[in-house]
Amino acid sequence: MTKEQKIDAAVKALFGGISFTQEPEGLYDPLRYMIEIGGKRLRPRLCLTTYSLYKDGFTPEILEPAAGLEVFHSFTLIHDDIMDRSPLRRGVDTVWKKWNPDTAILSGDVMCIDSYSRIARGPREVMAPLMELFSRTAAQVCEGQQYDMEFESRETVSMDEYIRMIGLKTGVLIACAAKMGALIAGAPGEDCDNLYDYGFNLGLAFQIADDYLDAFGDEKVFGKPIGGDIVNSKKSWLTVHAFGKADPATKARLAEAMAAPAPTREDEAAKIASVKAVYEALGVDTDAKAAIMDYTSKALGCAVKAVDGIRFEMLRRFAQKLVGRTK
Repeated sequence: MTKEQKIDAAVKALFGGISFTQEPEGLYDPLRYMIEIGGKRLRPRLCLTTYSLYKDGFTPEILEPAAGLEVFHSFTLIHDDIMDRSPLRRGVDTVWKKWNPDTAILSGDVMCIDSYSRIARGPREVMAPLMELFSRTAAQVCEGQQYDMEFESRETVSMDEYIRMIGLKTGVLIACAAKMGALIAGAPGEDCDNLYDYGFNLGLAFQIADDYLDAFGDEKVFGKPIGGDIVNSKKSWLTVHAFGKADPATKARLAEAMAAPAPTREDEAAKIASVKAVYEALGVDTDAKAAIMDYTSKALGCAVKAVDGIRFEMLRRFAQKLVGRTK
């Protein structure tokens, strides 16, 4: 069995057996629901991957923190879906839609607390840097979400501002996962830092890929309605890049299309079609794919500073699986 196969098996077993307090059911059922509906589990998978670069076999001291990363990520999704009023997540009802917003908020809160409990089960000898890394990351994710919400009411957002936002909202947690596995494995500090940078750049590539798929993906594969960012007038990488690339007349047309109300399904479809027509005319879809590849290359450039040979190939394959869905 290859190391990747062992990691896959460990992740499957970990989330097949994860449990939460039983009572009150109204608080903990949404937690179980979020875990049961699955996901890519990329953060715990990356944590176990970087750990495997230095250690063989998995003990609770790495498995519990890896699970904590996924639990924390699931908490952020519960709250994000409330703020975005997203009806679907991974092809099924979101927590606030299945229960109600108040339950979703409270269940998200306890999920965040549970994630800290799992991170705290890491090795005692690295507990201080481990908790510092995770706590800093958790705050940064909230900062990124706040910037994301503020951008919705702004007329313009620069690409530098947008990259900073997704770096906080998405990049830092993936970077944290990469560094956490190496840190728990006892890797040299320089390796831990280079693997953090690998994860961060990979996180940027992943988020741009997510933005691309929101407009140009397959709903059955993507797991949520296509065009959600457009319908909600969110400034995705595609929107920011389109405004930066367009001439004045095209900017006006794009701004009008993005501002259009969409109270019905027919209005939503028309708005999505209008915005995507501008994207395609400007070549934004092609540019997004190029940006994804660029950040992936940057990630691998950081990885090769830490490891080589078969160990580097593990990280290269992980990156390829993560962004290959945009091809």
